[in-house]
Amino acid sequence: MSQNIRFVHTNIVAKDWKNLAQFYIDVFGCEPVYPERDLAGEWLEKLTAINGAEIRGMHLRLPGYQDGPTLEIFQYNISSSKGNAPLINAQGFAHIAFHVDDVEATLNTVLTHGGEKYGELVEKDIHGDGRIKVIYVKDPEGNIIEIQHWNRQ
Repeated sequence: MSQNIRFVHTNIVAKDWKNLAQFYIDVFGCEPVYPERDLAGEWLEKLTAINGAEIRGMHLRLPGYQDGPTLEIFQYNISSSKGNAPLINAQGFAHIAFHVDDVEATLNTVLTHGGEKYGELVEKDIHGDGRIKVIYVKDPEGNIIEIQHWNRQ
């Protein structure tokens, strides 16, 4: 028996969920999906295996979707650090990506809203798939984002 499976969301745990959510709204045109989350209780402690866990945050609809996946930005009252800044080649989830019309303009918007460059802007012909213009950046909390534009032939 097959089951119906669909992608729902990607979660980012933030230091300041409101600031980080506003970054994705301002830079990438994500749209808030209400209600905001204010979660606590025994059920959450069981789910997260964290005694006293409380979560605040919200979901953001990703650009290009009406009823599609969201970016879930949560802030815990009890935080833990991985100890290292995100790296593009670290095992596990590395980055999220957005296709944009103008990579340079989006890069400037990222920088204006507290983000930073991770690498350099490059353009490359990819055999059989067209030409890509792409750069990695970091949001204000250091999460890596790929900004790309494809000219497909």
